Amino acid sequence: MPDAPVLGAGSTVKLDDAAFAARFSSALVHQSVRAEQAARRRGTAATKTRSMVSGGGVVFGPTPRHYVAKVNRKARRAALRSALSAHAGRGSLAVFDAAAFSAPSTSQAADLLADWGADAPTLVVLGSEEAAAGKSFRNIPRVDVMPAGDAGVADLIGAASLLVSQVALPELVARAGGAD
Repeated sequence: MPDAPVLGAGSTVKLDDAAFAARFSSALVHQSVRAEQAARRRGTAATKTRSMVSGGGVVFGPTPRHYVAKVNRKARRAALRSALSAHAGRGSLAVFDAAAFSAPSTSQAADLLADWGADAPTLVVLGSEEAAAGKSFRNIPRVDVMPAGDAGVADLIGAASLLVSQVALPELVARAGGAD
């Protein structure tokens, strides 16, 4: 059973085997990352056709399009498990108590990251009610902050280290689902 250090407490937390000890599937991760990046694109190139203007226009000009690629639910969950397992396997995953941030404090967040000594870029995953911790981490260079519901496979794979709050950890495990 993999474990992760709890920053500031000097202890470790046991991680769920189903979500953090899965076999890495590069094909599923690649498919999910491509789908997430394609969904972020905006196809806004457009010209007016002959029917939209009088006396001119482009006959077969570009029109707005969507870059949506479908990934099945089981494949998306397996890719999320692969990304989480990669972080747990290489020791780049840590857990922290976001309740320690009663008010936004960038220096407290920077000290927490410096004590951990992880590689940048770092992704900080928080619960929905942990705004003070989010404000503390968002001013630090090469640190991205996002709620657990928004963290995708591309975000997890793109980060060299992953810092998860104790509230967000069960949410990530629930999103990853059990072994399908």
